[in-house]
Amino acid sequence: MPTPVPTAPGQAKLYDRLGGKPAITAVVDAFVANVAADTRINKFFANTDIPTLKMHLVNQIGQATGGPEKYTGRDMKTAHAGMMITKAHFDALVEDLVKALDQFKVPEREKNELLGLLGPMEKDIVTA
Repeated sequence: MPTPVPTAPGQAKLYDRLGGKPAITAVVDAFVANVAADTRINKFFANTDIPTLKMHLVNQIGQATGGPEKYTGRDMKTAHAGMMITKAHFDALVEDLVKALDQFKVPEREKNELLGLLGPMEKDIVTA
């Protein structure tokens, strides 16, 4: 689980700058729709419980950005073990997330902070 980004005194948490849970939920919904339409990676989600996935993503992003949510899902290494995910698959997933962030006009600073929090998970997800 990523460590929340420290905030400077007087600066709002990334969670609040993103718009809190409603905005994160909207981005996650768009992101999951992007992934579902992405033939490069949608096979990895064919048997996934989508409502549970969305809940875990909202909680994971919420916790990582300083919100009150708590991620209770499996760690990334365990969740992705044996899936043979390549760097190209991971990059496709990131592209789908960026597309969702851009759809909601998330400012570059916040987008980069969020990607910086999530990017280190690559080492536990990419196994092939």
